[in-house]
Amino acid sequence: MTSAAAAPFRFFSLRVDRTRRLGPSLVRITFAGPEPAAFASGGRDQSLSLFLPHPGQDAPVLPPLDDPDIYAVLGAWRAMPHDERAVMRSYTVREQRTGPDEVDIDFALHEDGGPACRWAGRAKPGDRVVVLGPAVAENTAVRFQPPADTDSVVIWADETALPAASAILEWLPAGTRARVFLSVPYSGDRAELVTDADATVTWLVREEGAPSAVDAVRGAELPGAAPYVWLAGESGSVKELRRHFVRDRGLDRGHVTFVGYWRRGLSEDALREAPADEA
Repeated sequence: MTSAAAAPFRFFSLRVDRTRRLGPSLVRITFAGPEPAAFASGGRDQSLSLFLPHPGQDAPVLPPLDDPDIYAVLGAWRAMPHDERAVMRSYTVREQRTGPDEVDIDFALHEDGGPACRWAGRAKPGDRVVVLGPAVAENTAVRFQPPADTDSVVIWADETALPAASAILEWLPAGTRARVFLSVPYSGDRAELVTDADATVTWLVREEGAPSAVDAVRGAELPGAAPYVWLAGESGSVKELRRHFVRDRGLDRGHVTFVGYWRRGLSEDALREAPADEA
């Protein structure tokens, strides 16, 4: 059993401090409480597991969280009745701050969204959640890991991965050459991006008739001789893009990170159970 002191991940009880609408498709929720001081985001696309209450519950229903074996806690959670146990979804840490200790998570909103989307749309100060998140900054839930020989970066993200892409751009060292494609539903979803990188950003706005992900990327000139590619968002688009970079452009697989945040027509629960298929 891993000791609590050495564990890279632990459970944190948080509460909603405030919410802010960022555009038609995104709302930012700022979480606070006594525990965020021990939270240790590694930045970039740092992910966490967010546990939410069902409608009518005032807090997420979980087993006791004092067991240092998080896998035992997760096993007990899975054994609980599906309509009682907390809803669990994966999200990215948009930003962590100290003094006061706060964590921002941006939620993509859709008319036909699932339980997390509906919860975020009605969240208010004081609402309680639990997250399984990092207790050390160097952790395996940060997927953006450029190899040592990387000389540039290519990013594609849809609205669900826009928070992660934005955090990655803020993290990139000054002068890093980057080619960035951001796919969003509405023109109002364009956001002001902060970066010291030498970044060229193309917004692919679907209501404006933007081309598909692969069509937009296919004709683009990649920066550098050894680019690192990070792809995140709808899994069908992500896999199609990975095929393009690996098969059509001949990039080394080790230089392409791809993360399917969601799949069209499937809930996250169903996506987790679906068989993995390599691109």
